[in-house]
Amino acid sequence: MAESESQERNYDNMERMMEDSRDLEELLDQMEKNTVQATWMTYNLVAIRTNPDLTNAMMHLEDAFLRCKEQVEKKWQETLMESRGEGQKKE
Repeated sequence: MAESESQERNYDNMERMMEDSRDLEELLDQMEKNTVQATWMTYNLVAIRTNPDLTNAMMHLEDAFLRCKEQVEKKWQETLMESRGEGQKKE
């Protein structure tokens, strides 16, 4: 009996160790992802601070993107309204 209980405790201990190992692996993966993200953030910050032209270029690109996005949304709405108008004429 004592031997059986000892084996059960050993099995339980091994099971807990395996679960802990999985948890540690997940934590390690998350830490690696966070480290990579922090490294890229630092790199970007250094690049922007050491090259003011880069900041200006990024601002220009952002403005151009927003204008383009606005035009696409406007055209989409116009197309949608036209297609609805044509659908009503057919009925």
